[in-house]
Amino acid sequence: MQKINKLEHFLGIDYGSSKVGLAVADSEIRIAFAYSTLDNDKNFLDTLVKIIEIEEINQIIIGKLNHAGVNKQSFDAEEIGAKLNKEFKIPVAYQEEMFSTKMAENNLKERGAKKIKKLDNQEAARIILQSWLDKQK
Repeated sequence: MQKINKLEHFLGIDYGSSKVGLAVADSEIRIAFAYSTLDNDKNFLDTLVKIIEIEEINQIIIGKLNHAGVNKQSFDAEEIGAKLNKEFKIPVAYQEEMFSTKMAENNLKERGAKKIKKLDNQEAARIILQSWLDKQK
């Protein structure tokens, strides 16, 4: 009898000081899709937790700059990841996000998207999540 693996859902996060981009994917299709952009305000964490519950997220992948020197956004991203892991027992992984916003803007321009600044965070999250998925088996 063949073992059936449980379908897993992934959430990609492009964490920024004012906006947070989100993307989703699952373990079957393994293609990341832009999901939403949240304001990084006092309601951010509550909204994020609701999305995690609604989408039945099993793992979170957060974009992080891994080059020399620590910047505030990378530190904040690690804090959010640690909090989600500790409080909600959700595994968190980090993915290099060097140039993800620039790549997102270029992708959106190529597709003829309007209001690029409104969509670039979630597209960057999609790039981050897809990069992580591509590195997995």
